[in-house]
Amino acid sequence: MAKVEIKQPIVDEIKGYVNDAKAIVAVDYRGLTVEEDTKLRKQLREAGVVYKVYKNTLLKRAFEGTVYEALYKHLEGPTAVAFGISDATAPARIINDVIKTSPKLEFKAGVVEGTYYDETGIQKIATIPSREVLISKLLGSLQSPITNFARVLKQIAEKQEGVA
Repeated sequence: MAKVEIKQPIVDEIKGYVNDAKAIVAVDYRGLTVEEDTKLRKQLREAGVVYKVYKNTLLKRAFEGTVYEALYKHLEGPTAVAFGISDATAPARIINDVIKTSPKLEFKAGVVEGTYYDETGIQKIATIPSREVLISKLLGSLQSPITNFARVLKQIAEKQEGVA
């Protein structure tokens, strides 16, 4: 069996993740202990993020012809990739949280919803809350004035009942 035939299923697997991904974040994982890596993988899995280590040449083949080609220049040395399937900011957020306790883990770059971000850009993306948190904050801010208005109306009604 030729080497290409052996590697093609892996490239196809990566392409499957690429097609479903809203975001891909590349990281340098050198220096992580097994315990730190296991903790990172668990957190990512719970958030629906696919985290894998592939050979850089296979990643380049899978990224060919997609918006993720921008990551080519960062595919040197040990590289792990996190595919954000359901939440575009989840990979960056979770990895950023782990970096706080495991500083040897480093962002390389990422592509979030079709836009390329370097290391500092991905760090900024990591500060964006999840979609659910943003929606709940919006609903809370919309609900607050309505609730206050309802309280005022109730107080006016109670005051008029006391006068009558």
